[in-house]
Amino acid sequence: MKVLMALSGGVDSSVAAAELLGDGHEVVGITMRLWGGSSDTGCCSVADVDDARRVAQQLGIDHLVFNFTDDFDEHVVGPYVAAHQQGLTPNPCIECNRHLKFHRLSERADLLGFDAVATGHHARIVQHGGVRFVARGADMAKDQSYVVHMLPQRELARTLFPIGHLAKAEVRRRATELGLRTAAKPDSQDVCFITHDGGRTAFLGSRIPFRSATVVDAVDGSQLGAIDALEMVTLGQRRGIGLPGGGPKRYVVDIDHASATVTVGEEALLLCDSLVVHQLSWAHQPVAGEVLVQSSAHGATAPATASCVGDTVQLRWQQPQRRVSPGQSVVLYDPTDTYVLGGGIAG
Repeated sequence: MKVLMALSGGVDSSVAAAELLGDGHEVVGITMRLWGGSSDTGCCSVADVDDARRVAQQLGIDHLVFNFTDDFDEHVVGPYVAAHQQGLTPNPCIECNRHLKFHRLSERADLLGFDAVATGHHARIVQHGGVRFVARGADMAKDQSYVVHMLPQRELARTLFPIGHLAKAEVRRRATELGLRTAAKPDSQDVCFITHDGGRTAFLGSRIPFRSATVVDAVDGSQLGAIDALEMVTLGQRRGIGLPGGGPKRYVVDIDHASATVTVGEEALLLCDSLVVHQLSWAHQPVAGEVLVQSSAHGATAPATASCVGDTVQLRWQQPQRRVSPGQSVVLYDPTDTYVLGGGIAG
């Protein structure tokens, strides 16, 4: 097959490209230029683009760079900023995968006559009854099925995850054997357009006005302090909420944006029995019944019963769970915790 391989400049995509070559495919590496601003981490830095180019040279494959900065701003950065202003907790990496690393890449593959696209994600694609599903990668510690859960059938039919069957240690071993310059490169864990120097506060503060807020006690409503940026607060947060140290542990248990009030209390107040999920993407069709639910990239799953209500899913936890911040991605897995049934956004 003729495969368009997304080279991010990391070890995973480097070895994925080598695996495709080893399987006899015709491979062309492509790096997406997504963020035009400052970047010192992730797949958007100048160093990462250079690493991708050099790996392509080492493997003897052509390397292209596609400029998708306008799309990235429209579908990832803009919504990320707007979500914080609305009091939501967004996941920009999932939206980047949804709109850029798969949808736009698939469009470009069509235009250039490629048979398939491939990425270095630690995930797999499995079939049940002729239907394709995103499945967990072999290395559960590095599994990335959560961040690629939204892929529809059309894209699943032409997507390859060449390292999904490998443990991360094996990926690095193969990169070392091949002499790839990315063999010992650390994994990126951060949002690519947020720099280490300023962090989220500087990034958002230059784009939206911050509002101060009052911090009150969940038991008696007494004022405990104040914060400068309500938009930087999320459910379950402990630090950075304007409280002195040394006292009992307090967590953000409620955020009222209308009154600019943050309520804090003991961790037990974060527990709930249910969750509503909207903006759903199903692998095949809506699913009801017993599911396992994951609400963060590396979080544990929790069992729940799913019920479809209109265009939403109501999840009833088998045991009380921590509240999920509105705006966070919620992914539903089959009861064996093997493959993705669908996912959406916490309401």
